[in-house]
Amino acid sequence: MSTLNNTPGKMGFIIGASSVGTLIEWYDFYIFGMLAKVISSQFFPEDSGTAALLSTLAIFAAGFIVRPFGALVFGRLGDLIGRKYTFLLTLVLMGGSTFAIGLIPGYVTIGWWAPLLVLLLRLVQGLALGGEYGGAATYVAEHAPINRRGFWTSWIQTTATLGLFLALGVIILIRKSQSITDFESEWGGWRYPFWISLLLVFVSIIIRMRMSESPLFEKIKSSGKTSKNPLKESFGNKANFKMVLLALFGAVMGQGVVWYTGQFYAQSFLENTCGVNFEDSRNIILVAILFATPFFVIFGSWSDRVGRKWIILTGMLVAACSYYFIYDSMLNTTSATTKRALFSSATEPSSVVTVDSKRPNVLHRITKYDTLYSDGAKFSFTKTDTITLLEKSVPNTKELKIVVDSNANALVYSRKAGPKTVLENGSATVTAKSISKKHALSVEKALDRSSFWYLSFLVFIQVFFVTMVYGPIAAFLVEMFPTKIRYTSMSLPYHIGNGVFGGLVPFLSTLMVELSKSNGGTGNPLIGLGYPISVALLCFIIGTIYLKNKPALSE
Repeated sequence: MSTLNNTPGKMGFIIGASSVGTLIEWYDFYIFGMLAKVISSQFFPEDSGTAALLSTLAIFAAGFIVRPFGALVFGRLGDLIGRKYTFLLTLVLMGGSTFAIGLIPGYVTIGWWAPLLVLLLRLVQGLALGGEYGGAATYVAEHAPINRRGFWTSWIQTTATLGLFLALGVIILIRKSQSITDFESEWGGWRYPFWISLLLVFVSIIIRMRMSESPLFEKIKSSGKTSKNPLKESFGNKANFKMVLLALFGAVMGQGVVWYTGQFYAQSFLENTCGVNFEDSRNIILVAILFATPFFVIFGSWSDRVGRKWIILTGMLVAACSYYFIYDSMLNTTSATTKRALFSSATEPSSVVTVDSKRPNVLHRITKYDTLYSDGAKFSFTKTDTITLLEKSVPNTKELKIVVDSNANALVYSRKAGPKTVLENGSATVTAKSISKKHALSVEKALDRSSFWYLSFLVFIQVFFVTMVYGPIAAFLVEMFPTKIRYTSMSLPYHIGNGVFGGLVPFLSTLMVELSKSNGGTGNPLIGLGYPISVALLCFIIGTIYLKNKPALSE
């Protein structure tokens, strides 16, 4: 066993240098999820609706699913050549692929190549992140005094949430500087966070180049005790493989679903199910993260005194038992039915008709109206009807004003010559072949102050659960495996638990809600919680039976 005597000042530099790069990698990874709704409209056909959102969430999840492969590849490198150079490589791969996503033209320009290229780069991101976290956590743990590992590694744990915080902050600042149309256009402001990544990665590389190798790794390297085959020793050795499985199913699997439910699914639920507008939904997450983040360090430090097991498992249990009530309260808080007594006025509906940019024989009649409430809330409703014309196209679309009458005939007027029913080619009306039987309805809600702060509290509670399960997990995993195969052994269960079980939460939960909708019904908006709740409870049971509160330390 090794005892280190690094001073707080030296540990501060080690934490800072490790954390900056890891934070930036999380930032790169999460801006995709934060912009899922905009990305779905840019990289898929504009009339795909929920299918485009689900496809985008599937691409988002693909980056998580591939993370275990990155853990194997880079974990092996880290145990063979060292921690420092391995996570320098992962940083370059992550930053380069993130920047490249911001350069891909939209679906309207290159068709299906757009989502395919995004998927490819998303997979590269996942591989890079699969190698980053294990390296950073191992590096810090191997510098820290053994009796303070929980405290020092908990600072690394904050980087995932702070990376999300940084991603949200950058997105909100850019969004405020542009109109909705400019921000969501093909080459609009939604791309800027991807481009900013290149600058952040460059700064981080300079910082990381100043870092030295882990002292524990240097010690076994100088004595010739490094692993010849980390993969074989990690997973071919029965006793070690048993610990890998125990780490996954007794701790990290449940930690993963709690993490991604409390932050990612919460944001997706607010925006897509509750209908909260872009700015309010992001600000709610920002407020919750800001107040909850210190608890990562508090629980990490506490685990040095009382052990890791029961802090992690208690977080899983209280999260699983409270999710249904929290999300049901989020629904009720944003429901229009709860505001009837506060009804103030509603604006007159306004209706416009546009020509589909990809199908000139298809029109979209868009009807909008706002409902205002005396408490300051404003709910904006948008109903879209799709009208398919008999004609192959609407001529001179840039010069026309189109109005659809009650019989679904599209009357076309020339903007330049003033209202008239006869076009240059002689036709007076454009007749509709069909009109959509089911309206596409979207709702965007600007919240009153009381509702905003109450929802922020509900999300804060979820992030608080995240800090319980995530704050001590790095020290817990480090202490389960010997130094020479630690990078490989701890990275795989971590990234399966978080990348697969956790990363699938937004996609599977949204899919379960969609599948619950039958015959045009609204379905059960809370049914998606069944996945994270069941996984967290199963992990709690396994961990309670098989985990030790203070795993044996091995160096």
